[in-house]
Amino acid sequence: MTNELMNDLQWRGLMYQQTDEEGLTKLLDEEKISLYCGVDPTADSMHIGHIVPLLTLRRFQMHGHQPILLVGGATGMIGDPSGRNEERQLQSTEQIDKNVEAIKVQMEQIFDFQSENGAKMVNNRDWIGQMSVIEFLRDYGKLISVNYMLAKESVASRLESGISFTEFSYTLIQAIDYNHLYNNFNCRVQIGGSDQWGNITSGLEVIRKTHEEETKAFGITIPLVTKADGTKFGKTAGGAVWLDAKKTSPYEFYQFWINTADADAVKYLKIFTFISREEIEALEVTVENEPHLRKAQKVLAEEMTKLIHGEEALNDALRITKALFSGDLKALSASEMKAAFKDVPSVGMAKEPKVIIDLIVEAGISSSKRQAREDVVNGAISVNGEKVTDVEYIIDAKDRLEDTFAIVRRGKKKYHMVQFQ
Repeated sequence: MTNELMNDLQWRGLMYQQTDEEGLTKLLDEEKISLYCGVDPTADSMHIGHIVPLLTLRRFQMHGHQPILLVGGATGMIGDPSGRNEERQLQSTEQIDKNVEAIKVQMEQIFDFQSENGAKMVNNRDWIGQMSVIEFLRDYGKLISVNYMLAKESVASRLESGISFTEFSYTLIQAIDYNHLYNNFNCRVQIGGSDQWGNITSGLEVIRKTHEEETKAFGITIPLVTKADGTKFGKTAGGAVWLDAKKTSPYEFYQFWINTADADAVKYLKIFTFISREEIEALEVTVENEPHLRKAQKVLAEEMTKLIHGEEALNDALRITKALFSGDLKALSASEMKAAFKDVPSVGMAKEPKVIIDLIVEAGISSSKRQAREDVVNGAISVNGEKVTDVEYIIDAKDRLEDTFAIVRRGKKKYHMVQFQ
């Protein structure tokens, strides 16, 4: 069963480095284990770049192992230097506590907390926060040499630009986490992104030095997700793709996945979804033979939106998508329209009655009054999904959604948002 899991992880492209592949495979064959992944609460939401190690941890849970989800209430106050060329801005305790609570809610969407091997959530401030400076230096500072830490990529890459003692010590503090979970939860594996290799191996070093018996602890890293065209995964023109619906709406989230390039669709199905190998291979055939149908992208978008936001939010995203495709905006609420047209060109105007011709010229929707009249008479202009063919039509309060905006369409696809102030 477990070899099946390891084979599946390899097939999905989720294995980058392992500290002892043979030993880990043997351990997984012999027993059900606890394993962990950590997330530092540096923001009040995770984004999709954070979830690959978590989804990998979920795969272990689906094979009977128990996930431990560590939210770094302590390490988040320090800042991980991995993958960064400058110091992080330190956050207040209150902000970190708020971030921790928000991340917990998102974890609960991904993991099963109820079953026999239900996920456990821990916060490293519960043990790191109780430790005095003297205890830290005596009990752990003696275990790791400065030379050992200088060899870590996260530290070595910052020596020229500079690294504070605070961030220099991060790898040792994360090592204490692994040791604590090993001692108190019999946690045997740490999973992280490829940038976490140095922190994971520091944890194994501390475990080895604080236990007389032969330790059976392991580390796995997952490759950085990349796009086929070389651009950064998980970024849009509007910034990161967040799991929080207030930061990235379910519709926007769905659109991110459905707009995946053909060259990336199968790879992302393997990495992010839990659908079977047979289903993915069948979708791979459609990408090659019927790319215009975008079946793989539809499955990817539906699976991811349902996982992160739930079935109801997925249905809303599908309804918005259908309404936009058909041009039937009347089927949408004002808030759905605002989400759907967040990134279209927008222009500000005063809240005063205005003839349609003047409005679309001032908004740059039509190039001149003559063109504007032609567009209106020909039925090329609609406001909030309603076609306007009267050149004397007055845009006023009745057309302002939530009294703040209107969506004007010219032709079949060109949308503009007029924001009234």
